[in-house]
Amino acid sequence: MPSVREAKSQMEKAVEAVRREFSGVRTSKATPALLDTIRVDAYGSKMPVNQVATVSAPEPRLLVVQPWDQSLVPVVEKAIRTGDLGLNPATEGGVIRVPIPPLTEERRKELVRVLHKLAEEGRVAVRHARQEANKDIKRKKDTHEISEDDAERELKEVQKLTDDFISKIDQLLKSKEAEVMEV
Repeated sequence: MPSVREAKSQMEKAVEAVRREFSGVRTSKATPALLDTIRVDAYGSKMPVNQVATVSAPEPRLLVVQPWDQSLVPVVEKAIRTGDLGLNPATEGGVIRVPIPPLTEERRKELVRVLHKLAEEGRVAVRHARQEANKDIKRKKDTHEISEDDAERELKEVQKLTDDFISKIDQLLKSKEAEVMEV
């Protein structure tokens, strides 16, 4: 049953991608994952902040970034400031403090729309994996590689997987949406 296993693997990847995207969406709480999308020009290439610095959240509304190489402090600060997160970092010695401002109601609603869009992209990826698996199963049935009963069973299994993974995405969306709307 490689087509079912393959579909499950692709669906798992889609859910993981949604989870990763959601972690980058800013809530009013400080989390180190917030800076995962920020890239820094370091050592001749663009690198994620967490590969050139330690990122921690000592307080609910503050991130602290400590670059391992002190010469990167201004570069990291600039990357955070110019990122699309609306953050305003301040450097104190070799440490960059990033206060997390509270979200406005309008911004929260905008973020919820972004979350819905990301969730829908994940659902589309899951459905695409289902479609590919179904095509493969039907092709095997038509070429008599598998019996009609096996084909029917595999099609049902793929549909159950699809429902399960879409449900997982919906659950992730519901929990992240609650987190964003939390005051």
